[in-house]
Amino acid sequence: MAARGHVQDPNDRRLRPIYDYLDNGNNKMAIQQADKLLKKHRDLHCAKVLKAIGLQRTGKQDEAFTLAQEVANLEPTDDNSLQALTILYREMHRPELVTKLYEAAVRKVPTSEEYHSHLFMAYARVGEYKKMQQAGMALYKIVPKNPYYFWSVMSLVMQAISAQDEKLSHTMFLPLAERMVEKMVKEEKIEAEAEVQLYFMILERLGKYVEALEVVRGQLGEKLTSELQSRENKCMLLYHQLKHWPECNALSCKLLLKNPDDWQFYLSYFDSLFHLIDQSWTPPEEGDHCTEGEVHCSVSQAISFVEERLAAEEAKESRPLRGPYLARLELIRRLRQRSCSEEQQLGEPLELMFQYFVKFGDKPCCITDLKVFLELLMPDQYVQFINRLTEAVPLGEAGEDDVALPGDTRALQRHLCVAQLGRCLGLQHALDTDGKLALIRELKIHYHHGLQFGKNCLKTELQFSDMYCLMAAHVYVDLWMETGNEQMLWQCLGLLEEGLSHSPSNAQFKLLLLLLFCRLGAFEPVVDLYSSLDAKHVQHDTIGQLFHRQCFFIQTRKMNRLNNSLHFAQVRTERMLLDLYLEADISSTLEESVKSMSLCPEEDDIPWDNIRDNRDLTVFVSWNPKDRQLNEEHRQRSVEEEALWLKIRSVTLRLVGCLSGLCHPPSVRNSEKTTENGVAAKPSTLQPLLSQMESTLSQAAQFTERHSQYPILGPPSTRLAQALASGSCQCQLSALQLPIHLQELEAAGLGIIWFALGQLYTLNKCKGDLLEVKDGRCKAQPSLLENLVYFVETICVVLWVSCFSLEFTSSLQSLLSQALEHIKGQESHLTALKMESLSLEGLSQTEEEGAFTKTVMDKVQSSYLRSLQEIGDLLRKRVDTLKSLKI
Repeated sequence: MAARGHVQDPNDRRLRPIYDYLDNGNNKMAIQQADKLLKKHRDLHCAKVLKAIGLQRTGKQDEAFTLAQEVANLEPTDDNSLQALTILYREMHRPELVTKLYEAAVRKVPTSEEYHSHLFMAYARVGEYKKMQQAGMALYKIVPKNPYYFWSVMSLVMQAISAQDEKLSHTMFLPLAERMVEKMVKEEKIEAEAEVQLYFMILERLGKYVEALEVVRGQLGEKLTSELQSRENKCMLLYHQLKHWPECNALSCKLLLKNPDDWQFYLSYFDSLFHLIDQSWTPPEEGDHCTEGEVHCSVSQAISFVEERLAAEEAKESRPLRGPYLARLELIRRLRQRSCSEEQQLGEPLELMFQYFVKFGDKPCCITDLKVFLELLMPDQYVQFINRLTEAVPLGEAGEDDVALPGDTRALQRHLCVAQLGRCLGLQHALDTDGKLALIRELKIHYHHGLQFGKNCLKTELQFSDMYCLMAAHVYVDLWMETGNEQMLWQCLGLLEEGLSHSPSNAQFKLLLLLLFCRLGAFEPVVDLYSSLDAKHVQHDTIGQLFHRQCFFIQTRKMNRLNNSLHFAQVRTERMLLDLYLEADISSTLEESVKSMSLCPEEDDIPWDNIRDNRDLTVFVSWNPKDRQLNEEHRQRSVEEEALWLKIRSVTLRLVGCLSGLCHPPSVRNSEKTTENGVAAKPSTLQPLLSQMESTLSQAAQFTERHSQYPILGPPSTRLAQALASGSCQCQLSALQLPIHLQELEAAGLGIIWFALGQLYTLNKCKGDLLEVKDGRCKAQPSLLENLVYFVETICVVLWVSCFSLEFTSSLQSLLSQALEHIKGQESHLTALKMESLSLEGLSQTEEEGAFTKTVMDKVQSSYLRSLQEIGDLLRKRVDTLKSLKI
């Protein structure tokens, strides 16, 4: 609860039991205690608010809100009531009400520093930046402290950042913020580092890099002490912006002499060096090269500089630093890109990388260090390179399995690094099926052997050998994709499930399981997997795309509202569509459902011009060679696909919203509009939306014709291709066009429309077994489940259109009956399917491994059953709706 240090006098003793009950989660007792107290002290407003908190937490939101507003309307100024109301409004997700609360308090007590600061923070929570600015200055006038002044300055910066008009930011908000800070500088009132940081931010955003450099290098820059080399880093950033390459180079040299392991300064050194070479820059004949000191402007100087750093490391008795060794490889890479023969002076890349492996191969970072420089090897050197590394790995004698194993974690890490590099070079992908199966066997032996080194690991720690397990899973996926043999997929899932049993916190196991279950259309296990990732706020936006759009009916509504991004727009649209499919004309009318979600069909509230793709497409660990990795074309295609699918879904949503306005005769206020057949004259939005849907479907069809698949560890495809192939989009469009043409159509015409609908979308695309068993082997067909979902969505749309004509309701009833029979048959089939009877012959599995594989099969079976049950329940409700229509 809120801090209770402010509760004063006798009220402290009276309120304390209520606070304690709320703190302990005993909300009912808190309510009872509040009622007792209010009988004796009716004017004890805080008790009423605490009661409201108890009501809110027991699900009685309306009662809680009414009670809270009774107190809020009195405009309280006591700390207890204000803090309690703040807590309540936050739990109600109504932060805007907190601002009103403190606006009233400030009016009544205009000299209160506390209330003014609470008001500022309340504005900050709702993003009211202009009001924050005003509140900050009002607070500064009452209590002239630097932080309050700079709260106001920061509010101006936030207005600049959030302004849609960039010109306004650079001509009004930022210059005003700059002037405010300059005033404090002239009066020598700058006190804290944060104030200098803010000044730097303003100048940087204004593009005043010279002025910013003066600040950093001047007296104010001395306050930049919270971060190591903060001052130098800012100088380097500004030198880059100003293209002051001599200063950039000289500063990099100085910093590398102090810390030869700082990689960012090596990059700055090389960047500036080659810029200077390209500009034919030469140092002045007299005086310093530049304000930062000596400048290197030739390849020979760079080679000497790097070799000096290496010599210094070699001379050390302690373990050498990695930076200089990587710098040598980086210099070779850059010289080779420029076809400079001097690269040969630095040595042969294969030999240098081998030496690096000898020095640092037992560090987990060795793979990421060397991976960048594999391009320096020629293809005919790949096998030689891996063989040399393998020889440098200390392994014991081969045992019964004919596999030599490491004796400690350092040897394990070296062997693992070699395996990872081999996959990066494509050597694993070049193996045939038997070779890949043999590789999987060896990786699993190493994985199981390595578990002994992690016996004392906590559940939150990863096992030393986890990467063997993950790599084996990747090879299984290779085999599945190449051969279509679903046994490989089942074994992969089983192996990952086993991996999680030993490393419950391994995010990579969870992410890959999540991805593969989604590919199978099995979403029941996905929810728990995603929850266990414990994704933080921004991560819902960056990784949520891995599964949300494919969770047909299970748990989609549990997704959090995300940031205003492409993904957020998708989640919000899918959530609203799902709510309509599940509720409209079942628990409430379509019109009521649309109204409750504040859907306005006339307005497209998706910011198409400013929408951002915040997805993290590198979330999976991957050792694939470059030709199998996600490239820029894949990224661009993916964004195009995401936008097309979002457009289709959002226009569908808005069209359904239009239907809600057409399903009833016009109200009195619209009586001047003509009506025919009890239907309001078509609004101006319906036809444009239909045209927009036609156009978007045409674009989507063209896209799917030329689109190739993404890498398996890349972005998941949307449901676009499957939706178009099922015919559901076209069928829904035909149904939604019916109200437009209703007045011109006769009975025969309606029959033609329904015939077209029936032909476009039949149950045939849903027929087949979700889990098909042949010769003791199990094959999943998730596309059948997806088609069934599209069928249900289409049925919902057709039913909403049915209010315009009841002619084809009998055909609909027949179709729904067939669908329910099909679902019933599938449920019976899945229930009768005994997974333990399935054969996994030909696949080397221990009894324990087989048990994990059976576990994942059971999860898929259970998920399919649940999806079918949910779809069947919804269809039965739709049948009831159809029967209730007056024919």
